[in-house]
Amino acid sequence: MPALTHLQDLLASMDPVLHPAPYGYAVTETMVPGRFATVAEDEGQTVIAPHAALHAAGIAPGPEWARISLTVQSDLAAVGLTAAFARALADHGISANVVAGFHHDHIFVPWARRHDALAALQELSHV
Repeated sequence: MPALTHLQDLLASMDPVLHPAPYGYAVTETMVPGRFATVAEDEGQTVIAPHAALHAAGIAPGPEWARISLTVQSDLAAVGLTAAFARALADHGISANVVAGFHHDHIFVPWARRHDALAALQELSHV
């Protein structure tokens, strides 16, 4: 199936999925088994991984984040999807950190607000 580019199609097909375990962010040069993503920055390497994986690697992960993945296959050149879900979450007072993969977008929201975030995204997909 080709990646979608039309905003209304993307929104209708988002199908957000909440992952069950909390994630954390850390700055470390340690390669963390089970990590979700790494981002190389001038200040150091940011690792995003399940809290348990960070703990197992001896890294203090800080606050807990929930990972919500949009299962729609969005084209990297699609316009408006990130803005639409960021606005929907902001309207509910929920912060969001986005990691875009080749096939899907992954949104990290505060763990305590994960169910509110999922509901806001589901509501947006039924517009």
